[in-house]
Amino acid sequence: MIARCLEVITMTKEDIIRGESKNLEFKAELPKDTKKYTRTVIAFANSQGGNLIIGVDDRTRDIIGVDSDNVFQVMDSIANAVSASCVPQIVPDISFQTIDGKTVVVARIEPGANRPYYLKTEGKEEGTYIRVAGTTRHASPEKIKDLEMEGARISWDELTCIGYTVTDELVEKLCGDIMRYREEAGLPKRNVTRTQLINWKLLKEDDGNLLASNAFALLAAESFPFSKTQCAVFAGTDRGEFIDKRDFEGPLYEQIEAAYSFVLRNIRLGAKVEGLLRREKYELPPDAIREMIINALCHRNFLEPSFVQVAVYADRLEVTSPGGLYNGLTLEQALNGYSKQRNRIIAEVFNQMGLIEAWGTGLRKIQTEAENYHLSPPEIMENADSFRINLYRVGEKSMPDGEKSEKDGENIDSGSERASRSSVLSVKTDDLSVKKPELSVKNIGVVGEKAHMMDRMITKLTDNPKATATALSEELSISKRTIERYFKELRDLGILIRHGPDKGGYWEVILKD
Repeated sequence: MIARCLEVITMTKEDIIRGESKNLEFKAELPKDTKKYTRTVIAFANSQGGNLIIGVDDRTRDIIGVDSDNVFQVMDSIANAVSASCVPQIVPDISFQTIDGKTVVVARIEPGANRPYYLKTEGKEEGTYIRVAGTTRHASPEKIKDLEMEGARISWDELTCIGYTVTDELVEKLCGDIMRYREEAGLPKRNVTRTQLINWKLLKEDDGNLLASNAFALLAAESFPFSKTQCAVFAGTDRGEFIDKRDFEGPLYEQIEAAYSFVLRNIRLGAKVEGLLRREKYELPPDAIREMIINALCHRNFLEPSFVQVAVYADRLEVTSPGGLYNGLTLEQALNGYSKQRNRIIAEVFNQMGLIEAWGTGLRKIQTEAENYHLSPPEIMENADSFRINLYRVGEKSMPDGEKSEKDGENIDSGSERASRSSVLSVKTDDLSVKKPELSVKNIGVVGEKAHMMDRMITKLTDNPKATATALSEELSISKRTIERYFKELRDLGILIRHGPDKGGYWEVILKD
């Protein structure tokens, strides 16, 4: 029995020339072995849907066509094979059309609601397939679990976190943090109590005992092996040489703040002096950075054994979230504001905290912020296993609103040296007539290029006592190892004194006559 669509599916020659994709597969003719195409049908139903085209060569993309005498036979064969082989039942929309004077058969498969779909003869564990780019692949055990919850309309974060102990301290901290975030976001004052956490399904009552949901465990503390956020800075445009890396654990909202601060410390900050005022602006829009990190943590698949990763490269900021778009949602739909929530409780709590303004607006906000900064459009890459956004950096001579780099006569700050910027500025503006003393290691016998580089280090540390070896390495264009060696030598010479720990401390420069 042929299931014909009410709305005609129209393929164009341009669609075919672009080749196979996650939503499109070609067959020169209908294979006798039905598995060769029913697996693809299943993969489309488990993913974002797609079109199976019979009559197009998958290698050459030539339109071969189906013999007009056999068109209806081919259509019936597809419908019968899909009906007999796929569990739960899949009903494709099957039609035919003429392209370049040749007839092709088009089987349209919608994203399925009763996931996971699998081949009856292979069983669920071996016969569940998904679409990745232009290929059909076996679903991993983690992906099958995710599909099962999609099919059962269950949000993973609603499930009880087995063995997790709910304490008064954790409940009070989470309630207090939610109220604090609301106040900082300018939301109406609201008293958040244990009862409210139960209403939000963060906690469950069972015979007088409180049980934690997975969402509570993630928001109260870091509780799962892969729930932390990995951050890194790389020297070039690929994952070759690390400049800095950090792993952030703890409640999800604290990970957001830590990752956000990490990025701001490691991108350039442009500045203009207008009269006595200094106007600063990051090379990337902070609101877009924050939104990218929030989206990654809020919508990730916690069943995937991998981390949210935030990477700063020489040319871009890259944020990668485990798990693709949820339950058949397409990228086009997501960009148009349509939303499906993988972690419904976490999304609701983030909304209550003011971390997300409204569901479905995140990607559009990132695009708008990039446009306002005159940046290239963000690059979005998604598949069954991950979702990635690249926000491309501008060159030193293309800072937003005309800000220029140090090379052009103004100032760009880089790395963690901005941590103490506010206190340094207040000292500078108290007395604009004060002239800094000349500092040089040449006074104590250091000569040549080494003396020049040490003098530059001293000048930077005088302006910013909290500058790190990583930041100085990037700013002075010398290796971090060399910077660390100079730190040691300057300490031995009595020019530098370290106060406090490696993280959070500062350098004192001792003036030499």
